Amino acid sequence: MIAEVRAGQSLTQALSGLSTAPSAARAGAQDVAYGTLRRYACGEFILRHLLEKALPHPAVEALLLGALYRLQTRPESPHVVVDQAVAAAGELAGGAFRGLVNGVLRNYLRQRETLHVAIADDDEAAHQHPRWWLGRLRRAYPDRWQEIVAVGNSQPPMTLRVNRRRIALADYVARLQNVGLSARQVGRDALILDKAVPVDSLPGFVDGLVSIQDAGAQRAVQILDPTAGQRVLDACAAPGGKTCHLLETADIDLLALESDASRTRLIAQNVRRLGLPAMVRVADCRATDQWWDGLPFDAILADVPCSASGVVRRHPDIKYLRRESDLRGFARLQTEILDALWPLVKPGGKLLYATCSVFPEENGAQIDAFLFRQPAARRLTEERLLPQEEHDGFFYALLQKAV
Repeated sequence: MIAEVRAGQSLTQALSGLSTAPSAARAGAQDVAYGTLRRYACGEFILRHLLEKALPHPAVEALLLGALYRLQTRPESPHVVVDQAVAAAGELAGGAFRGLVNGVLRNYLRQRETLHVAIADDDEAAHQHPRWWLGRLRRAYPDRWQEIVAVGNSQPPMTLRVNRRRIALADYVARLQNVGLSARQVGRDALILDKAVPVDSLPGFVDGLVSIQDAGAQRAVQILDPTAGQRVLDACAAPGGKTCHLLETADIDLLALESDASRTRLIAQNVRRLGLPAMVRVADCRATDQWWDGLPFDAILADVPCSASGVVRRHPDIKYLRRESDLRGFARLQTEILDALWPLVKPGGKLLYATCSVFPEENGAQIDAFLFRQPAARRLTEERLLPQEEHDGFFYALLQKAV
């Protein structure tokens, strides 16, 4: 998985290779992969100092990165980690790199104090983010960029969204306590578990009592605040968390769109598990002539594609996959979506623009430009959530069309 992400594949795609693995092995592999990828440039820095030349075998290099992560996070078991890494190397490239893996890891153990002092002087390795990313954060948030980086490098909490249609939040907390789990409330519908557990072990998960969703992501529906009887569009709906939250909140006539057919299936699965009514269609929301029936919407949620720079702790592959030049493409796409959807809002209706980005050009700057183009729009509220321990980073702008 580590090698595939470093070669340009998303972590979601790489994880699919574990679908048939035993649950314990799958959980262990995910832990190593996520942890290694969060430490962007740190392991690479160490390997540059320990290898005489670049390795010709990506899987062996990925194995070394994973082993270095384990040595850094489990310093009490160095010999076990080294022995396991050497054994794993025996299964790659006919075992040709067993000696090299053994030597590199043992050299790291001998030199680690010196190496970690050197890491502090390397911007990317010390802050575990790409250099261009760090530069943008420093310019946008000169007093808070280090906090944002630290959260991005941390492990996220496991946050639940209680389905209030089915159970009261206090009653669900009691059900958690009955199975030995504890949680604290954050916001209106969110619970943060004190300790992460497999989703299947959550009481009532299969029956739709609860879902997994970051507390910051739950703010979208709370800001849009749909009411019974409204016609609502979720324009970029996959994987369906906000779609389901909308349906849990009020009896609405909801249409959920997603341009990717495989991701559309995720929406349908989530809606089905929760037993909620929704029309789900595969469509590009910009191509309104291909899917819109001409009836305006009371409310539209435009959770637009973005850099996802606010959720990097949950998706550490973004550090490897995203390029600074991608921001221009995202901004252009966001503009196209806003301009395509705005005519579909009824007079007096609302559109909520949402991103999971911390970069201003995808957020406030995008809305300022939209309001300049659309004099009939007014900004009701704007909310910027920078990444914190309790939630990821999001931006919301609620717009209303003049009557």
